[in-house]
Amino acid sequence: MSTLHEASAVELSELLRGRQVSAAEVTEAHLRRIEAVNPAVNAIVTLVADRALKQAAELDAGPWRGPLHGLPVGHKDLVDTAGVRTTYGSRLFADHVPEEDDLLVTRVRAAGGVMLGKTNTPEFGTGSHTVNEVFGATRNPYDLGKSAGGSSGGAAAALATGMLALADGSDMGGSLRNPASFCNIVGLRPTPGRVPAKSATAAWFTLAVSGPMARTVADVALFMTAIAGFDPVSPLAVREGGDIFAASLDRDFAGTRIAFSPDLGGLLVDTETARVTADAVGVLTGLGATVEHADPDLDGAEDAFRIYRSWFYALNFGDLAGVGPNVAWNVEQGRKVTGADLARAERLRTALYHRMNAFFDRYDFLVAPVSQVPPFPVGQPYVTEINGQQMPDYLAWMRSCYWISVLGGPALSVPCGFTPAGLPVGVQIIGRPWADLDVLRLGHAFERATGFGRVTTPGVPGK
Repeated sequence: MSTLHEASAVELSELLRGRQVSAAEVTEAHLRRIEAVNPAVNAIVTLVADRALKQAAELDAGPWRGPLHGLPVGHKDLVDTAGVRTTYGSRLFADHVPEEDDLLVTRVRAAGGVMLGKTNTPEFGTGSHTVNEVFGATRNPYDLGKSAGGSSGGAAAALATGMLALADGSDMGGSLRNPASFCNIVGLRPTPGRVPAKSATAAWFTLAVSGPMARTVADVALFMTAIAGFDPVSPLAVREGGDIFAASLDRDFAGTRIAFSPDLGGLLVDTETARVTADAVGVLTGLGATVEHADPDLDGAEDAFRIYRSWFYALNFGDLAGVGPNVAWNVEQGRKVTGADLARAERLRTALYHRMNAFFDRYDFLVAPVSQVPPFPVGQPYVTEINGQQMPDYLAWMRSCYWISVLGGPALSVPCGFTPAGLPVGVQIIGRPWADLDVLRLGHAFERATGFGRVTTPGVPGK
């Protein structure tokens, strides 16, 4: 039972369904793993061990609950969990305990998932480096001196080290994809509305989404069967149920047309990252795909993202006093946004949508780097330069992710290899809106062809 934490969620589910192992045993194995490695990486910030063991015992005594029956799950500390501290990574909410569960949490519990605790995040998920004044920084399990990425860095590090089988993340400008890349796991930014969420202030906002994170693409698909599907709580909710993700991930990619863009048309990409992601071309060709170097025309994505993001921050956090510098900067930018700015952003994004529709008529997928740099020092607030060129602010180094956020389609981060220093690098598989399952299928084939996700974490003992 000491190696249960190394098993994938799909493997654990098969063992649980066949009664070869109990939910209690699976929970206990992961709790032991947390005790052994969490002090080094600081990924799980609020642990609910007694609650988890009680839930596992109830599952063992009852009928099969659903696709996540008995699987250890972590919820990002942005997600409300009734009766369990939820700080949003902010000292303003250091002792906050919600009274209601988020819809995602409700769905996980209904499907039989066992919540082990909350995973670390920067304040309100602001930034692609997981550090805050409440819990400190999450460290990269491949090198404890490096960042785990963010803002879902706690989730990514916990998965990479076997402390959880599944974890949810959220993504506006790369907050789910970047930590997946940095920690050598898999993360899906789904089509907006695929995983519906309730918002009291911005129900029609499409840049911010929740999504699944896991160690394999099959595990991500399994998680999606539980958390995807229509709910009227969101006006954007996709009508298709989560059961579509129970379909086979196997597919023949012979003749599939794939555009590989090494820099999305001129972005600065660290030389080591560029070398690793370039290897994706050979992998995709080996799958039978027709791969061309082609850059999409993403003109306007920069302005559209920044305008919408700034507006959102002013709307959501403008009344909070005492927030940290990253949140405060975003709010300040949002207060400068005018009606004319929003009109320009809408025009730019609309034109971009139509150009990308035409692009996806020529190509079935777009493949590009997830992050423009490999994991950076954990004590560094953000990336300040790439290949010797200074970044204008703390956002600019993540354009490779946030330009894609504006497109409104699914984007999957899968392991692509390692730098000479052994730091993980992910590649981003991007599809047209609502093609989430297609993206997962290509990611599954890519994952099986490379095996990079099976490389263990040298920063902590074992996997």
